[in-house]
Amino acid sequence: MPHMLRASWTGYLRLSLITIPVRLFNATSNADKIALNQLHKNCNSRLKQKMICPAHGEVEREQIVKGYEYEKDNYVVVEDSDLKAIRLETTKIIELVSFANASQLDSIFLDAPYYVSPDGPVAEEGFRVMREAMRELNRVAIGRVVLTGREHIVALGVQEKGLRMSSLRYASEIKAAAPYFEDIKNGNVNAAQLGLAKQLVEQFTADFKPEEFSDRYRDALLEVIKTKMAGAPVIAQEVKVGKVVNLMDALKG
Repeated sequence: MPHMLRASWTGYLRLSLITIPVRLFNATSNADKIALNQLHKNCNSRLKQKMICPAHGEVEREQIVKGYEYEKDNYVVVEDSDLKAIRLETTKIIELVSFANASQLDSIFLDAPYYVSPDGPVAEEGFRVMREAMRELNRVAIGRVVLTGREHIVALGVQEKGLRMSSLRYASEIKAAAPYFEDIKNGNVNAAQLGLAKQLVEQFTADFKPEEFSDRYRDALLEVIKTKMAGAPVIAQEVKVGKVVNLMDALKG
């Protein structure tokens, strides 16, 4: 149950004068990822990173401070106390500022996902009412909250009995698409060829079932690791690309 799981953040969901205590839970996990460490080639000892000052050599951790380069090779030091002085309301509050039609949220803005649940039975009734209003109107809530050391814009949508929140990239972080597509020529599409292409798309259309997909590279890497642990040689697998057929040649043929 959610109250028995470890929340990554606790605070409040606020809309105007309405405040609902909530908990956030990370919706993704890195548990299945395989981490490879850097080792010394000759003895397999794990390497340790050292911080080196070009003027004074190796620096101990307690001597390291953060700084912002305001011009080349000139920095202003930012202390931890300076960062703590930044106390936005959204440090403990998901401040909702508007609602939008779910269809208006372009997936390119979506970043890290979280599950949102009410923090305790007292908060549950207000949470359910807000959730059902959003469900019936097919709306997502847009807001702000401080997570991982910065303020994010976020979108909250209904998922099952709770809400799913995604941090959003700022518009300034998204590259304009036009420069990457400018070499693509405009032109009319042959109706017959379009019909054949649509048939091809229809032929391979199926319900998306994410559970049917797995990280094949991870699985192959795990097999390599098991082989090495057993002392057996690793045999490179041949990759067969197959015959390359140009789409237009296929449609014309």
